[in-house]
Amino acid sequence: MTYAYLGPEGTFTQAALRRVVPAGPGRPFPTVPAALDAVRRGECAAAVVPLENSVKGVVPVTMDQLVSAELHITAEVEVPVTFALMAREGTDLSSVTEVSSHPHALAQCARWLAEHLPGARTRPADSTAAAAREVAGTASAAGAAAVAAPLAADLYGLSTLATGIGRRAGAVTRFVVVAPAWFPAARTRLDRTSLMVNPGDGPGRLLDILAEFSSRDIEVSRLHSWPTGDRLGSYRYFIDVDGHIENPPVREAMSAIAGLGAGARFLGSYPRWGQRSEQPA
Repeated sequence: MTYAYLGPEGTFTQAALRRVVPAGPGRPFPTVPAALDAVRRGECAAAVVPLENSVKGVVPVTMDQLVSAELHITAEVEVPVTFALMAREGTDLSSVTEVSSHPHALAQCARWLAEHLPGARTRPADSTAAAAREVAGTASAAGAAAVAAPLAADLYGLSTLATGIGRRAGAVTRFVVVAPAWFPAARTRLDRTSLMVNPGDGPGRLLDILAEFSSRDIEVSRLHSWPTGDRLGSYRYFIDVDGHIENPPVREAMSAIAGLGAGARFLGSYPRWGQRSEQPA
C-alpha cells in the first residue's frame, strides 16, 4: 500500500505517516487536495492529512475536502509539534528579513517572531517543509528563513537559528488517515466515530441532534460548525463521538437523527489515538 501525504519530505504529516505505518511507502503531494485526489483516482490506497491543531484549531482545506469527498477516516494519529527557525548557511538571526511557513505554523510562532524579528515579513507556504525546501533553493533571497520541523534543517541542509519557537510547548496536531473504504475499522473498546450532520432548518435542531447522543450516554468529544455555502447562517456540523458505529447505542442514535429529518453522513469509525485494546466491546 502506498500512502499519499502532504509533502515534501520533512513535514509533520510525514512524521504522522511514520507513526501509522513505520515501514510503509509514502508519496508526497504539494497540497491536501492533491493527496486526496490521488486516493480518489486509485493511485494511492490512503492519504494522511492534518485535521486540527491544539493551538490554532481545524485545518480549513481538510475540512473542505471532507465535505466534498466521498472518503472515509480509517485512523487518527497525534504528533507533538516543535518548530525551529532555519536558514541557509551563513545567515544569522539579525539578517533575516522574510520568514515563510504554513499559515498554522506562522500563527503558532507569531509571538516569537514579533519579539525577535519585528521587521521581518511573513509569507505563507503550502507546508512547513515546502518553506524549508524553498529557502534551501539557490533562488532563495538573501535573508530568507523558514519555520519548520527540526528534521527539515538536516534534510535540506539548512542552519538552525532557533528552536522551540512555538507559542506552546505542548502543541499537538491531529492527523487522519483517509481512504475510499466503505467499511469501518475493526471495533475496539476505545473507538471514535466521525460524522457530518446537516441539521436543516428550524429552531433547536442541533440541540435535538445532540440530545440523541446524550440520552444514550454517548460522549460528544468534538463539535465544529462549517458553512454550507448556501447562505449566511447555514451550517453543517462535524461531530466526533466516543464509540464505534457498530455499537448499538451509536447505531440507534444515527437512526434517530435520520428520523429527525437531518442529513447525516458517516465519516468513519476508528481506534482513538493512544488507546490500545485487544478485545471487541
